Amino acid sequence: MDQFRLDGKLALVTGASRGIGRGVALAMAEAGADVILAARASADLDEAAEEIRSRTGRAVHTAGVDLGDTAAIPAWFDALVARTGRPDVLVNAAGITRRAPAEDLSLQDWNDVIGINLTASFLMAQAFAKHLIAAGAPGRIINIASLMTAAARKTTTAYTASKGGVGQLTKALAVDWADKGILVNAIAPGFIATSMTRPLKENSEFDAWILKRTPLARWGAPEDIALPAVFLASPASKFVTGQVIYVDGGFMATF
Repeated sequence: MDQFRLDGKLALVTGASRGIGRGVALAMAEAGADVILAARASADLDEAAEEIRSRTGRAVHTAGVDLGDTAAIPAWFDALVARTGRPDVLVNAAGITRRAPAEDLSLQDWNDVIGINLTASFLMAQAFAKHLIAAGAPGRIINIASLMTAAARKTTTAYTASKGGVGQLTKALAVDWADKGILVNAIAPGFIATSMTRPLKENSEFDAWILKRTPLARWGAPEDIALPAVFLASPASKFVTGQVIYVDGGFMATF
């Protein structure tokens, strides 16, 4: 089972101060990786770092970043590598949403969502790959997609467009960088209980619909996404690239 270990690897996880990103960073550290937690500088980021250090004994770096400032990402990434070393794994887990009927969605909200969910993911992947290619080193990129990579709900126009883009970006990067040894995959979570989805889970009608609609009859937890992410980062997935893997309790398998 050593093929599922991440010993000697350095993993960079965006959106790592909470939710899915935090769960992924913890699981990768438990699998033997040192980790870089990237998110807006906050008490949550420091708390996540301390939790992971205390539970795993791995080296944990924190890196404050505003992914909404997409123009600054390349220089930020270069400075990070100079400080921490070159990551072997990149997980693009940061994401936001803005809900409104399509006819009322502002251009600013559209740009904010596309910027963080899609453009920042591309720029992070590009900066990561440039360092790997220069070093002649292999690597893994794991993007966090969504059920809305393949479907849509009302009032989610920008989010749905961004996550549809993430799915296709994953395939395009996998094809471009296969000969460089950089494997690129995405995980599309079902409904996961996080701070972002708390308003939905606390809506009793919506919660009941999720439990009925999902064959496994529960909400997912960050760990449900984190363990497949470890697989995709590990040698065990060495023939897997360009895939969008739905981890959704069976949601997309039925109607």
